Amino acid sequence: MPASAPQRTTPRTRHDKPYRRVLLKISGESFCKPGSFGIDPDELGSIANEIKGAKATGVQLAVVVGGGNIIRGAELAASGHIEQATADHMGMLGTVINALALKEKLLSLGVDCRVQSALEIRAVAEPFIRGRALRHLEKGRVVILAAGTGNPFFTTDTAAVLRAIEVGAEVI
Repeated sequence: MPASAPQRTTPRTRHDKPYRRVLLKISGESFCKPGSFGIDPDELGSIANEIKGAKATGVQLAVVVGGGNIIRGAELAASGHIEQATADHMGMLGTVINALALKEKLLSLGVDCRVQSALEIRAVAEPFIRGRALRHLEKGRVVILAAGTGNPFFTTDTAAVLRAIEVGAEVI
């Protein structure tokens, strides 16, 4: 093959090493039993054990959590009693609750992790700072990202894509 010809790459197979850096998006509803609200300890344990297993493969792992098990801003705003921007901020706070619960469960399983929030809540979480998130990932910590983008009118799915790009995740 001539030196100038492009090299063919083979697709990744499940037998290859895992991705180097992954962003996992977890729906808030995953934290509770179907049709209910809040945080179910069994569901929380299941999520944390799955994350621990993924971490054991050697992947650098960031996690964006939703908050629909606590509150859904869009649904609250649709009721007409609370402005959309305020309702969305309430939803962001729900994601912080889930992030803190997940952090505590992961720590109890021996998984080093940090919570970073798009809203400044320094008493319970670091602010999201890209360089700091990258450093945590490089040190092998799971980074749990809360409060979505920090802006109303966007979902945590949007935050997942944005944060994945920011931290250089290879896959969501």
